[in-house]
This record gives sequence, structure tokens and C-alpha cells, in this order.
Amino acid sequence: MKTYPFSKTIAFICVLTLSSICRANEIPYFPPESGEWESIDPSEVGWNKAKLNQLVKAIGEQKSSGLLILQNGKILIEKYYPSEMYDTDGGKFSRRLHGKVAYGSTIEDVASAQKSIAALIVGIAQQKGLLSLKDPVHKHLGVGWSRATEAQESKVTVRHLISMSSGLKDDLSFEAPAGTRWRYNTTAYSHCMHVAAAASGMKAKDMVKTWLFDPLGMNDSEWIFRAGQEHANIKNSNIFGLATTTRDLARVGMMVLNNGVWDGETIIADKQFLHDATHPSQEMNPSYGYLWWLNGQSIVNGGASLKPQKGPLIQSAPADLYAAQGALQRKLYVVPSMNLVVTRFGNQPSTKDFNNQFWKRLMAAAPK
Repeated sequence: MKTYPFSKTIAFICVLTLSSICRANEIPYFPPESGEWESIDPSEVGWNKAKLNQLVKAIGEQKSSGLLILQNGKILIEKYYPSEMYDTDGGKFSRRLHGKVAYGSTIEDVASAQKSIAALIVGIAQQKGLLSLKDPVHKHLGVGWSRATEAQESKVTVRHLISMSSGLKDDLSFEAPAGTRWRYNTTAYSHCMHVAAAASGMKAKDMVKTWLFDPLGMNDSEWIFRAGQEHANIKNSNIFGLATTTRDLARVGMMVLNNGVWDGETIIADKQFLHDATHPSQEMNPSYGYLWWLNGQSIVNGGASLKPQKGPLIQSAPADLYAAQGALQRKLYVVPSMNLVVTRFGNQPSTKDFNNQFWKRLMAAAPK
């Protein structure tokens, strides 16, 4: 076997390392609104193809309907699974299913993953001068939008809604002064969309389409009323759902990853808002920004629990990851340090530790 002097070996390794860095930092690719989405060969950019194939197989066995992994905007992995692998619960999943598109992705109500998209809508409304995060919610929705007293309610701002620190219980009654307690509160958070709609004078469905879906080319997405919720009391539930595809949801991640810009068009000009959305929004749960979950923090509070647990959110994932997460493990992961955007759709996996299992396998396949 031919050998090389130590200095040449080091130089060769440096060239490979610099090559990988250049690939990771190349000009981002943005897919067209319709037509072919460019892909890359994983092995050509340093990924272990065999281990990626193992990941794809394992994720399919966890009742996934689809998996999409983008690097620099290009498709690294895209896989859609047969329905018998995920549509197995006699209706629970099916109620969230809204069809399928030609390239194979299901259209799914992504549950609480929509929260992160709602935060972006609030940010756009603020940059348009329609509202401020400092506004008390009653400025836009009127007094009595909650079940707290008028004095208690008056202290709740838009920022409190999108940082899950409203101080309200799930039924919107008073629990603690606004800004002093963190609670994962879907009923309270959902009022941020009513605030944005009231401030814009638009229906929520039209607002999201005009401000986000159309500019990003999300042609298979819709902000919908959930079944039976169109005339429901908004004090009792979140009436909206985001029905979307793996590729469409990934477009949102790409835009945020690229600092609010999509293919030269600025979607979110307020860079401070984007920074704040993807960094700790309060001290009670530093693993939460503005409706985005954050990795790399020392403590994390999940679900309705008021007791923080030792962090980080995902032990096996890069520390700079942030995510939109929904029921049945619907995911939009964004990792700036690797220029990765990942979406996973489907049914509830059998594993109770999906995040860590997924990222352990993906990082094992990642370029070294």
C-alpha cells in the first residue's frame, strides 16, 4: 500500500475538511414553486449512505408517513411509506389526514407544529405595524377574552401568549400573574392568531395564505378550521389547524434558517424578532422561544407540567437545533450549524423517545 509523509497526510485531511465546510456553507438553494426539487447524493457530501438507509428503514417502522431531510435546501433524503405502515389506529390518524399530493406526501394537520408558524405570523403583523408584542391582548380582542378578572387579564400581552407565560390555566382562568409561570397552554396561545387577524382585518385563513403560503410557494397548505370547530367558543379550544405537506413545511424551516429571506425576497424583515423566536423567551423554560422548541438548554419543561426537568430537549441532537413539534410526533427540525431542515409526518411511534432515537441515528450517519 502506498504511504505518504505525515505533512502530506495532514494537508489532505485539511483539504477534505475545508471541502466539507464549503459545502455546508454554500449558497442556499430554493426550490421552484412547481417542478423538480433538486437533490444531492448523500455520499458525495460526506454522509454515510448505509447508515442513512438504516435510518429511513427505522423511521418507517415507527409509523411514519413521510420523511424529508434537506441540506442547503436540496433533498438529501425523501421517503414516503405505504399507508399500512402508519394508518393503523382506526380513525385517530385518519381524522388528521387531508389527502395526498402527486410526489407522495400526505397532507396532514400537523397539530401543535402549527404553533411555530403562528409565531411567524405574529412577527409579520408586528413588522407591518399592525400590533406590538407589548400590546395587551384586550387591545385587539376586547375586554373579556379570557376568564380572568379584567385587572388580571389586562396584564396579559401578545408576548405572553407566544412565550406560554400568560399566567392563565387551560380554561383561561387566572393561575398566576402574567410572566411569572410557564404553562404549555394551547387555548391561550391560539388567541395570538385571533389577535393577528383582528389587527390585520383579515380572516386567519386569508392572512396566512397572503403573508406566508403564497410567498413561499406552499401550494399544498391551508390554515383550516378543525372539524366541528368553525363556530366553537375560542375560550374552550384552538379552532385552527395547519394542513400541509413535508415539503411545504420544510419551506418554512428554510426561510427561518435563511434569516427570514426566501430566494431573495424578504418575508420577515424583523431580524430581532426571528432571533428572539429561536432563543429563550423567558426564564421558567429556557427550552422555549416564541412557540419554537429549543435544544441545548440546561432545563426543559414539556406538556402541561409545571416542573422543569434537566435538559437539553434532545440529548443526541446539535445544541443549536430548534423545532416545531406536534402530536403524533409531527416534526420540523432546523439545525443552522449543519444547514439542515427535517420534516417527519405520520402516526404516533411506538418508541417513547422518538427525538433522541431519530437524532442518534442521523448523527451517526452525518459527515465526520
